[in-house]
Amino acid sequence: MPQKPAWLRPHGTPWTSGDERVVFESGWLRVTDQTATAPTGKPARYGLVRFKNLAIAILPIHEDGTVTLVGQHRFPLGDYSWELPEGGSPLDEDPLEGARRELAEETGLAAAEWREILRTELSNSVTDERMIGYLALGLSEASGSHRADDTEALALARVPFREALDAAMAGYLPDMLTVAMLLRGYHMAQEGSLPGALAHAMLG
Repeated sequence: MPQKPAWLRPHGTPWTSGDERVVFESGWLRVTDQTATAPTGKPARYGLVRFKNLAIAILPIHEDGTVTLVGQHRFPLGDYSWELPEGGSPLDEDPLEGARRELAEETGLAAAEWREILRTELSNSVTDERMIGYLALGLSEASGSHRADDTEALALARVPFREALDAAMAGYLPDMLTVAMLLRGYHMAQEGSLPGALAHAMLG
């Protein structure tokens, strides 16, 4: 979309923040309890999760139209999750550098071509977390030594793009970043935003 439509504009009065109290803090996030005034003018009390990293998601597409997925146990829901390579990039870091690092650490891959393809806000009613998604092409084995976080026991699967997309649409890949990035990749392939041979391999 070359130009933002006229209807994409704010209406009314924004929220205003009042006193803030930190109730929990870790290396990843800060949870605050604060007073605020709502757009309606009414006073409100707000619990807010502020993240110290930008969420990064990578869609690594191989020349044959397959994608590399990462499998791991996730603590909050106690489930096993297959996802695209993902991670956090400190707010003062170039997010592309964070994407390169996460791809290498989680999959052992490097990419010759990178494209930013998506920006989203995650659960924006209670957190300030944002995501940047990258397409990674021209994949090869990463040089040097790379290892995942000490808490991560990762598995890898290289699967056809369309199979991964269908699994996400069936609810088998419920991670939101993965769903959004696979749909974005499908949209790009359909709209002619990818090389024809690659799009054909992805959709075939």
